[in-house]
Amino acid sequence: MKITLLTHFKEFDKRSNTGQLVLEILGDAAEQVRWDRINPPARLVEEIEAGGVALVYPGTPDENNDDLSDITRFILIDGTWHEARKIHQRSPYLQKARRICLKPSGPSQYNLRKNQKKACLCTAECVIEILRNTGNTEQAEQLQERFLAFIRPAGVMRGEAMGM
Repeated sequence: MKITLLTHFKEFDKRSNTGQLVLEILGDAAEQVRWDRINPPARLVEEIEAGGVALVYPGTPDENNDDLSDITRFILIDGTWHEARKIHQRSPYLQKARRICLKPSGPSQYNLRKNQKKACLCTAECVIEILRNTGNTEQAEQLQERFLAFIRPAGVMRGEAMGM
């Protein structure tokens, strides 16, 4: 199984981006691909067309997503929710991918940005849920531990990311 973070260019320099945690913990099982509206990643487009790839994106799922065993690659749009919506709308190849919605075990704990959607998870939290749902509990726990060290406790000033 592979995790692909389709990352908005603005995210690469943000200290609050949790995609970096995914790459750190998962190593070769994760990759970061810079989103480009004009030049979509050819290999990713081919894999979507071949099947076995799923886009993790909120909304109505294309099919029952309780069984994730047939998915070889999960794509997550790594950016703010505003950026993610634009990326999804401007990437016809993503709209062809099987779409799954996660059923989180609890509310998001991410607190490093303003205006977060209460029902939605950040990138690292999505990957934690995927890992748990595919039986990769050890990696899920490692990422969860790293994520909790990364987010700031309540009351810490904005812009001060923990664990950096």
